[in-house]
Amino acid sequence: MSMRESSSTPPAMIARLAAFRYQLRRFLRFSEKAARACGLTPQQHQLLLGVAGYTGRGWATISELAEFLQARHNAVVGLVDRAERRRLVRKERAGRDHRFVRVYTTAQGRKLLDELTGLHREELARVQARMLTVLEGRPRKITAVEHAVHPETMKITPPPPSYLGHPLPRGTPGERVAIPRSGRAR
Repeated sequence: MSMRESSSTPPAMIARLAAFRYQLRRFLRFSEKAARACGLTPQQHQLLLGVAGYTGRGWATISELAEFLQARHNAVVGLVDRAERRRLVRKERAGRDHRFVRVYTTAQGRKLLDELTGLHREELARVQARMLTVLEGRPRKITAVEHAVHPETMKITPPPPSYLGHPLPRGTPGERVAIPRSGRAR
């Protein structure tokens, strides 16, 4: 098809897909920055998430982690080995088959994961609101004042009418804040 021929894909669908991909990338960028601010690489953060949450058992095998991370088995083995040297995870052989390894988070790994999860909660609620807008086909930007997040329930609630159209006071939900640095990524 030449550049001058019309596409059969409606422009609104392309715009929704672009907006969806944009929101995904914004969340991933936030997550990467948060991991680095806590002294982890983004891959180490993803590894800890996979170990602690992917299977629902509190541990995972290398094969399960490879699926979760969408990475090759041997790359995950290297990532787990490096994380084990940093005392983020521990490996445990299961039974007589020494090829079968269970990976668990350590106390240090869990502490970092808990810290990162706290940082992600509010951002996840903002992304949820923006994604709903994209998926419902409402092509508009959601501003920081259009929602607030209840920290316990993660439910999005509308702001008081006095905020609409006015700048947010300092320290209110939606304001950009610096992520605390507790170390450097290795």
